[in-house]
Amino acid sequence: MNHTAITSAQAPTAIGPYSQAIAAGSVIYTSGMLPIDTEGQLKEGIVAQTQQILSNLQNVLSEAGYTLEDVVKTSVFMTNLDHFGQMNDVYSHYFGNHHPARTTVQVAKLPRSAEIEIELVAIKRQLNQ
Repeated sequence: MNHTAITSAQAPTAIGPYSQAIAAGSVIYTSGMLPIDTEGQLKEGIVAQTQQILSNLQNVLSEAGYTLEDVVKTSVFMTNLDHFGQMNDVYSHYFGNHHPARTTVQVAKLPRSAEIEIELVAIKRQLNQ
């Protein structure tokens, strides 16, 4: 199966030797996205960080012709699960009635001292579904 790197100028460039996302057939796998804007600035606070990440992920998906409705699985890494409710409120706004499978775990530390990182898997929906 062929795979293709997906890159969006509307999301931060990778801070290491990896791609923003990889398309393998009809499946897109994103790398973990940090709450960094296109200027390389880290957002402050869990609400702003969650918004920035989900906006970045939307932009990467859009580059490949996908939307958040194509997402089937997300993984959320947080440094403080006490902020779960705030994250969940922002997450709900972006996903609406679409509820992909999700894992949320607390981790000791994230790159650039971010409070949250999110990765996802999307599969292109068939138009007749």
